Amino acid sequence: MRLKGKNILITGGSSGIGLAAVERCLEEGAAVVMSDLPGNGGESLASKMSSQYSGTCLFIAADVSDTCQVNTLLTEMHNHLGSVDGVFNNAGIGGLTPTTEVSDESFQNIININLTGVFRVARGALQIMEKQGSGCIVNCASILGLFGQSQTAAYTAAKGGVVNLTRTLALEFAPKGIRVNSIGPGYIDTPLLKDLSEEMREFLVSLHPMGRLGRSEEVANAFVFLVSDEASFITGANLQVDGGFTAGKS
Repeated sequence: MRLKGKNILITGGSSGIGLAAVERCLEEGAAVVMSDLPGNGGESLASKMSSQYSGTCLFIAADVSDTCQVNTLLTEMHNHLGSVDGVFNNAGIGGLTPTTEVSDESFQNIININLTGVFRVARGALQIMEKQGSGCIVNCASILGLFGQSQTAAYTAAKGGVVNLTRTLALEFAPKGIRVNSIGPGYIDTPLLKDLSEEMREFLVSLHPMGRLGRSEEVANAFVFLVSDEASFITGANLQVDGGFTAGKS
């Protein structure tokens, strides 16, 4: 029970990597706040998780692109559970669009959710963690936080920003007993990929030396390690969970 006694917030928690992280944290003894947009079935999922595991699982709806909602989310979590010990900054959106067809609004929307949203959640959590003198934040970056890819201008810009934001927050808050790291998943077999053609799916598989897509629970396992006391001397790191995708690139 590596997370026994810890209170963990997971954004984007109602599906894919986020939901896998919720389950793993509950298995490890944490109390979990699952957050996502309203209407994603979060309430029923949290209720199911609470009955399935011995730990507490609460759902609090929040849009990470809205500062007031993010601040309310963290205040409610603190009021319900008494502390914010760990955060998985996982909410995000993707998509492929030729750069010349990307509107200002579309570009800003992806930046607002994938980068500024990560900042909003981190800022609110850090304000609480400073008073506690402890805490850990893990931001979900991407392999595309390190490398470019055609037709992903906004996404790669955002994820590259997440990687460097992580390093900056780690430096600033290490003296205060707070750790900040990021995870860089490769292509993970989640509902986001369900509409891909078989040809595109095979192409994505071919990018990974291990010869397959990743599984949500493999990213969740990395999060559990980083948020646990086993990673107590790790901060400012970007842990690639990518089946070797980035190993041969520089």
